[in-house]
Amino acid sequence: MNRSIRKVAVALVVLLAALFVNLNFVQVVKGSDYRNDPRNRRVLLNEYASSRGQIIVQGTAVAQSTATNDELKYLRSYPQGPRYAAVTGYYSYIYGSSGIEAAEDSVLSGNDNRLFGSRLTDLLTGRNSRGGSVELTLDKAAQQAAYSALVKSSNGTARRGAVVALDPSTGAILAAVSTPSYDPSKLSSHNANSIDKTWRALQADNGSALRNRDFSETYPPGSTFKVIVAAAALKDGVTPDTHLLAPNGYYPQDGRTGTCSGTNPACVQNFGGEKCDNGKTATLAFSLAKSCNTTFAALAVEKLGGDKIAAEAKLFGFDSDKPLQVPMTVAGSTVGTQADLSQNGFLARTAFGQQDVSMTPLQGAMISAAVANNGILMQPYLVDKELAPNLSVLKKTAPTQLSQALEPDLDLELQSMMEGVITAPEGTGHSAAITDIPGVVVGGKTGTADTGRKLKNGKDEPPHAWFTGYALEKGVPKIAVAVIIENGGVQGNETTGGAAAAPVARAVMEAYLRAHEGG
Repeated sequence: MNRSIRKVAVALVVLLAALFVNLNFVQVVKGSDYRNDPRNRRVLLNEYASSRGQIIVQGTAVAQSTATNDELKYLRSYPQGPRYAAVTGYYSYIYGSSGIEAAEDSVLSGNDNRLFGSRLTDLLTGRNSRGGSVELTLDKAAQQAAYSALVKSSNGTARRGAVVALDPSTGAILAAVSTPSYDPSKLSSHNANSIDKTWRALQADNGSALRNRDFSETYPPGSTFKVIVAAAALKDGVTPDTHLLAPNGYYPQDGRTGTCSGTNPACVQNFGGEKCDNGKTATLAFSLAKSCNTTFAALAVEKLGGDKIAAEAKLFGFDSDKPLQVPMTVAGSTVGTQADLSQNGFLARTAFGQQDVSMTPLQGAMISAAVANNGILMQPYLVDKELAPNLSVLKKTAPTQLSQALEPDLDLELQSMMEGVITAPEGTGHSAAITDIPGVVVGGKTGTADTGRKLKNGKDEPPHAWFTGYALEKGVPKIAVAVIIENGGVQGNETTGGAAAAPVARAVMEAYLRAHEGG
């Protein structure tokens, strides 16, 4: 064979080998990636060739699919879109999916392995395949009240904030609202230009409307964290009637007391420079009701120490070893670093929910849920049932205990103190009281949390307004709620968490209790 032909033959062999390797790489190694790539139009048409299952709240579909005459055979819609958007999320052929639409996609799309028999039956009978449905734990009355209370403001626009409500005895999520909200139906449109316009509008204000404040955002909890410090104190032998150090000013680095000079960051003082009881000592119960920063700072530094507070916070759900799934992944809540807990100045600020303490609104509700439930913390969950297309139950969620945050006898003492926040003359949570439903007792804790950020004019950003609390009816835990209103602490007459957030919590608890009277 002449040299030129041999070279050509070798080159052809190399090219054929390369082609063979490439085909195998594309079909075997990358095949699954290409097949599932959302830009693959065949995949897209296949997704929309069958009816996606419903997302259901108390028998009503809050997400559903209807047949169309389009190339995409089914259109996703959300009949009460903004009210449930934080939970349902969106399902868009351009921007993918979020919320329950993403977390429960295998059931809703019908691709779950448990639905193989249903898919096979549809194939053999020639019937259009359908997805399964997901039944949520949400309560219509609680969800409506939470949404209405958050969107109600003096200028007619939605406040930035969140509400989460739980059934203390099971962990079922009864309400989850994040505002400002959006209409997921506008993202599920089949009109690309309309979707793009909506998406660009939603990116305004740093995508505020798309943020899931309930589960994905963390905030400094402010004085709501004092519930956990109080629980740690009860375990350490402090009683509600124990008199504790309660000066007007406290210097944690050396234990000095007195009056803070100006805004000295080394000195802890009470909200607005208020005096706690006589300005020298106060009981634990009085200090929680009035929310005395100096008492809790001194208690943490002089008696408890960081390890005991961190251990108690972990029992309430902070610094969990693995992220919560509800089924969406929940951002972790934390008490801060080891340095925060080992340095007196940092520890003092940690004790009233500042420094590096951060939590989700869901975590805020978990605190009160555990206190309401004899100290038992249940795992939060949002999906009650997963259903096959024929409505047979694929799975029903069983309530699961996470921890015993506090023993029942001590928990009764903590309940009494949280109820004092609502009823005692010095309490900061009077506006959460429910007085017109017989047998109802409300406990709670207010919070006004500094953000540590500055405005463009150099002034401090307004603090967040918090409330966490619960309602017992004839001694039975019915509902626990957490409310945050971002930068809601000093706007107009909304001066504290007690004034801004507590009325929202009361509205949610009252709506739920009235909807289930006698139940």
